[in-house]
Amino acid sequence: MTVLPASRRARALATAVVVSLLAMVVPAAAVSADDAAPARQVGTYAYLVTPDYDGLLPVAAAARGLTLGLGTFDRLDGELVLVGGRVYRVGTDGRPVEVTDDRLTPFFTGVRFRPTASVPVPPGTACADLGRLVTQAAGTASGMVAVRVRGTFSDLVARSVPAQAEPYPALATVVAGQTVFPLAGSRAVLVGFWTGADLAGVGAPGLHLHGVTADRSAGGHVLSCIAGGDVQLSVEPLDGVTVVTDLPAD
Repeated sequence: MTVLPASRRARALATAVVVSLLAMVVPAAAVSADDAAPARQVGTYAYLVTPDYDGLLPVAAAARGLTLGLGTFDRLDGELVLVGGRVYRVGTDGRPVEVTDDRLTPFFTGVRFRPTASVPVPPGTACADLGRLVTQAAGTASGMVAVRVRGTFSDLVARSVPAQAEPYPALATVVAGQTVFPLAGSRAVLVGFWTGADLAGVGAPGLHLHGVTADRSAGGHVLSCIAGGDVQLSVEPLDGVTVVTDLPAD
């Protein structure tokens, strides 16, 4: 079990109270499937931009039973990518490494992905234009939609950021020091979530994607992309968001 120092436990507890209140008022998305599940989330986007990057819960417990997701690690120490039930950390070297220890996360969103719609992405489509395709395929722009985009990308740019120290700088300052990885021509899987304006604060409104290449040699937070000729978009509208403040032990 990971034990936080006293000061961090107090901060995590205070944050958990706020997060718990947020979880009670999260609206459900307009979904087409009767058995749609909620996303599981640790922390909130509002928590990150406070700024506060202290880990709240262990990644392994947060991701247990889930197959698709994204997030970050304690102190923003790398990008988190959950693909096929495996959690990867992409540090500033750009290489995904499977996480098997008890690392903590201040922000994580995941789901057991069961796509309800899958459509081809027109070649030449930029990541900036994927949001429109996601909401069309999902039939909603509200709530949260789980997203998977996979295929070959004629252009793909990812990033990661280094671990931060207290007093934490603003998130925009951290991003200004990001390390960028050009991955043009890669076959990759990008995973993440569309968050509607009704969930602002719980997540960042719009489309948020992390990804790894098919050979798991590179990845990170997706900054931009251009679809090649074989890219497929799959979506699952979700029945709201469950923001967890505690998880059962193994």
